[in-house]
Amino acid sequence: MGKRRIWNKRKNSGGSVTAHKCRCHCLGPLTFYGQAAGDRIHLSSDGLQAERRGDTFRGGVVFTSRPVRVRERIRVRVQKDDVFRWQGAMRVGFTSVPPSDRSLPLPEMAIPNLTNKRGHWAVPVPEYQCSAGSELVFWVSAGGSVYLESSNTRRKLLSGVDLSQPLWAMIDIYGQTRSIRLLGSEMKGLFYRRKSCPVSAPELPISPDRGCNLNANASTSGQADECISCLDTDMSADETCVVCMQRAVKSALPCGHKCLCYQCTSRVLLQFGTCPLCREDIRSLLTEWRGVSG
Repeated sequence: MGKRRIWNKRKNSGGSVTAHKCRCHCLGPLTFYGQAAGDRIHLSSDGLQAERRGDTFRGGVVFTSRPVRVRERIRVRVQKDDVFRWQGAMRVGFTSVPPSDRSLPLPEMAIPNLTNKRGHWAVPVPEYQCSAGSELVFWVSAGGSVYLESSNTRRKLLSGVDLSQPLWAMIDIYGQTRSIRLLGSEMKGLFYRRKSCPVSAPELPISPDRGCNLNANASTSGQADECISCLDTDMSADETCVVCMQRAVKSALPCGHKCLCYQCTSRVLLQFGTCPLCREDIRSLLTEWRGVSG
């Protein structure tokens, strides 16, 4: 059976559009959203590192650039800390409010400024888990609970997250935490492990016969190597909707992603108008549907 692939379009440092070609099992690139971040936040050019600058412990809220899935484990590393000046450390959580819909400036703290508002869930991470060099993994479970894993220990942080809407990860670079780096994400199954695209992977011009992460010593057989960075082992071709995580995908979006069931396609089109993976405008599909129905 042939393997399906999807395109992830991004702008390179020169501003031109390139494409990253992946199997449909790839979770898609995961970066910080650059258009809505705390006043004190400085983002790296690749969108993977966020640093709170200035003589303050707040103003460090950041969001992921795309919605994350239930059970998608987000990994971050603490790059810098300041244990002698402030108390408390980073906060992690989720929000159903799209970063693109937020008014600026953002509230200075996730807790309580955002968590007091509907559609926001966050919890402090203990200081001892946030020293420079520490790696943390957090995710929301199918039961709506937020879990944190660090140094081979796992604990439940909070419960009650509403899973009926798409969720973006939310991090507050607070207190002793000065800088963090987003290391990617993964979803574990019984027989496979799905991973986010490495943003630092070489980006190739659009071509119908090349993969997304070619080996430097590519085979001379004329066939491209698979995107091994996005998928560790063979998977079933069955795909579940990235929103409800229950029904099979049905609709191919204008951007090329096939990631939504029929029911969620209608809801995403009407409520957001953008692809949940790459954020490309997909409202043209709604126009086509209306034309057919008319």
